[in-house]
Amino acid sequence: MDWMLFLTFLAACGAAGATGAMFEPGTWYDNLDKPVWTPPGFMFPLVWITLYIAMSYAAMRVALIDGSQQALAFWAMQIAFNTLWSPVFFGLRRMRAAMVILCCLWVSVALTVVSFYLLDPLAGALIAPYLLWVTIAGALNFSVWKRNPQFA
Repeated sequence: MDWMLFLTFLAACGAAGATGAMFEPGTWYDNLDKPVWTPPGFMFPLVWITLYIAMSYAAMRVALIDGSQQALAFWAMQIAFNTLWSPVFFGLRRMRAAMVILCCLWVSVALTVVSFYLLDPLAGALIAPYLLWVTIAGALNFSVWKRNPQFA
């Protein structure tokens, strides 16, 4: 375990997570029409903390492998899109633009899963739940956008 490398990736995740803390859902989001299957609010920080730890550990494992540059570039791309989503959705209240970012996030996470798996199957498996969560987030973003077209 390379703790310094792990903590570096965790810091990148923390920076992405900070945008979620800076642009909280608030009453605007609470008052939107949402589907019945919307996860309860307390789940989001628990899931994100778990995912960020797994993503950081997976990236640390892959970073120690020769030839991992492209896989780590995909990781960097997904964390950049991850960082953008909250300010656009909650800050700017632009659901259509947030959906575009979420689609880019989904593709970059999928590429990260595949590239990590090819280098280290455990690292790929650690990222896979993130792809599931981004899929759920995408479905939720799309549903909320369609139910509240005034915030497209």
